[in-house]
Amino acid sequence: MPLPDYHGGSIVNLMATLVAGLGGGDTGYAPLVGLDVQEVARHRHVVLLVVDGLGHEFLARSQPGSFLRKGLRGRITSVFPSTTTAAVATFLTAVAPQQHGLTGWFTFFRELGSVIAVLPFRDRHGGIELAEAGIDAEGLFGSQPVFGRIPRRCNIVTPRHLIDSTFNAVHSRGATHLGYATLPQFFDAVGGCLAGDSERSFTYAYWPEFDRLAHEYGVASRQVSMHLEELDAAFDYFIDSIRGRDYFIIVTADHGFIDTSPDSVVDLQSHPVLSRSLVLPLCGERRVPFCYVHPDQCARFEDYVATQFSREATLARSADLVARGYFGHGTPHPRLHERIGHYALIMNGNFALTDQVAGEKKHVQIGMHGGVSPEEMFVPLIVLGS
Repeated sequence: MPLPDYHGGSIVNLMATLVAGLGGGDTGYAPLVGLDVQEVARHRHVVLLVVDGLGHEFLARSQPGSFLRKGLRGRITSVFPSTTTAAVATFLTAVAPQQHGLTGWFTFFRELGSVIAVLPFRDRHGGIELAEAGIDAEGLFGSQPVFGRIPRRCNIVTPRHLIDSTFNAVHSRGATHLGYATLPQFFDAVGGCLAGDSERSFTYAYWPEFDRLAHEYGVASRQVSMHLEELDAAFDYFIDSIRGRDYFIIVTADHGFIDTSPDSVVDLQSHPVLSRSLVLPLCGERRVPFCYVHPDQCARFEDYVATQFSREATLARSADLVARGYFGHGTPHPRLHERIGHYALIMNGNFALTDQVAGEKKHVQIGMHGGVSPEEMFVPLIVLGS
């Protein structure tokens, strides 16, 4: 069961190397093994390009002669849970969930007395964005964006419909925002950040379409395979178009994927003993739900998982996961323990656990992530330099 390697082999360590190479100092985490700080520092334009959902294990099985495979330097781990909320927050703050405190798509914020969907910044049941209700997102997240510590011109390239989102705005202070709607526009925006030799730059670029297709159709689907071919060809063309410029591009991902089946997606209501034990809806991810259990029900909850649910999940006390370094190392976020419940159910095989609250739309997904399987946890380290 691969765990995040925060001591030199994860996206957290990748960020440590990038920040140091860009003149931003020490992040509190070791540099990435196999990527030298000076390799970053000597280039005028540095790009971190994140393909949401592109797992190393998937890429390693796909298109042996592809352009991206040629630049593959190795594999590194995501964070825990292996999910966009936690991992993208790591890319944008250069610290692990242990410090930034964002631990899943659904997170309980005691300050609000509510479970919220972090990326759209809404209550879990829906409704208006919390910022529109007067909630101070900057104070709530307490984030220190990485761009503020890098003494270079910083850019963030993100989909146009996300460019002004609350999460994006809070976590990208200090960077120039560039939006796009299509794949050609995406690479045009990145290429524009590399134009000219007068000013050194750092660009964070985010491509989400792979993730969307993998959720909807499954990572093993024809749709995902075709998209990877399209993406690979676009990369090849892009690198050819910037020939002669002084660039250093890292391509990686926030997580990989595992496909589920109808039989492996378990509805919490089919296990009423578990459901009645909880004082809050499930938080975290479907592949690693965090469970807030009533004190009077802890023994019953543990016994039920051990005797009736052990095929589907491995039970862990959330505090033990912190102690064992799942979320990172060093001083934890002051609200970390509040945001990971009393227990975590680390789903086995390709099982996932779902529940629903009143007013919430039901989302059916084939591809999922968040767990600790190699397919979800390992992401590629692709290096493209001039």
